[in-house]
Amino acid sequence: MATSRDYLEFVLDQLSDVSDITYKAMMGEYILYYQGKIFGGIYDDRLLVKPTKSAREMLPDAPLALPYEGATEMLLIEEIDDKALLAALIPAMAAELPAKKKKR
Repeated sequence: MATSRDYLEFVLDQLSDVSDITYKAMMGEYILYYQGKIFGGIYDDRLLVKPTKSAREMLPDAPLALPYEGATEMLLIEEIDDKALLAALIPAMAAELPAKKKKR
């Protein structure tokens, strides 16, 4: 099942307090970027983020979920309605995210 455009718009609205969020469509799903670094994605109408140290600390009860078959597990954001949590979470993860890969 692909992610609906309505859910993408809902998530982007929830992330609107964080500047420099972008996304890219990928096979019916969406990869999410913060300051050019991938921090998560929207898969099957679920917001998932990379399980960085700060994300695990801020979301200690968040379950791990697969974005798609064969992928690495990510943290499922169940507190999607908590804009303040999301506004704190994404910038906290930034230093732990790998740098954007340079194109050859």
